[in-house]
Amino acid sequence: MTDDAVTAAQKAQILAEALPYIQRFHDKTIVVKYGGNAMTEPALKAGFARDVVMLKLVGMNPVIVHGGGPQIGDLLKKMEIPSEFRQGMRVTDDKVMNVVEMVLGELNQEIVGLINQHGGKAVGLTGQDGKFIQATKMMLKGEHGGDPVDIGYVGEIERIDAEIIQLLDSRDFIPVVAPIGVGRDGEAYNINADLVAGKLAETLHAEKLVLMTNTTGVLDKDGNLLTGLTASAIDALFADGTISGGMLPKIGSALDAVKNGVASSHVIDGRVPHALLLEVLTNEGVGTMIRADGTPAARG
Repeated sequence: MTDDAVTAAQKAQILAEALPYIQRFHDKTIVVKYGGNAMTEPALKAGFARDVVMLKLVGMNPVIVHGGGPQIGDLLKKMEIPSEFRQGMRVTDDKVMNVVEMVLGELNQEIVGLINQHGGKAVGLTGQDGKFIQATKMMLKGEHGGDPVDIGYVGEIERIDAEIIQLLDSRDFIPVVAPIGVGRDGEAYNINADLVAGKLAETLHAEKLVLMTNTTGVLDKDGNLLTGLTASAIDALFADGTISGGMLPKIGSALDAVKNGVASSHVIDGRVPHALLLEVLTNEGVGTMIRADGTPAARG
């Protein structure tokens, strides 16, 4: 058998393996938090755009939420604007908020452009559009029982009105959402993109929440990948300190989603080419899948 014939056979096998997943997730919503290396390396960026277009073409409804933390930090440094973090949150005054809006706006249009270049119909949004992400000011808990800490224009989600997303989905558009919310008086708030993706997945009754990261997934204390977990298993990993630091809000968002009706959450390695397709359309996947208690912690 020639090399070309082997390659063709392998391609046919891959397509055959994908068919049950395409059937199962037809017309289902998949919310994807896009970030990490997949958002900065040109080859991974192009691959992500193609993956999103393919999911749409085979009948799924991908909704993209993107971050921009590293890019925001780089521009603040260039502009010599101090960047301060409290309890993992960026303190956001007027100057920082202007940079946040500028960077997220540019990134949003870049992602929209990439998806459109690869045959999709993407539309960029922020939570200010139609006031669909309504937010309130986040106050951090004071240390040792002290007064709450004001960190500026950082928001927590009060409510998401999903009507605009549902309308775009129904017209075969791919929504690309920047994580900026709007307050009751019209003020803009910077919101953690993982939290926006999780809450949006809950509101849309999504089939899947996919969080792209720069790690292989959820790891045990020995650094081994945990491919399938239930909600109670994740709670135990929080309790014993296995999940800590920057992964806390990400995994917390994934956990909240499955506890509130999303069929499964996935924490995947965005450094792997075509990670999104591998997770959604293959048996093995490329990260950790989290499901609610009472459902099998196996893929599918």
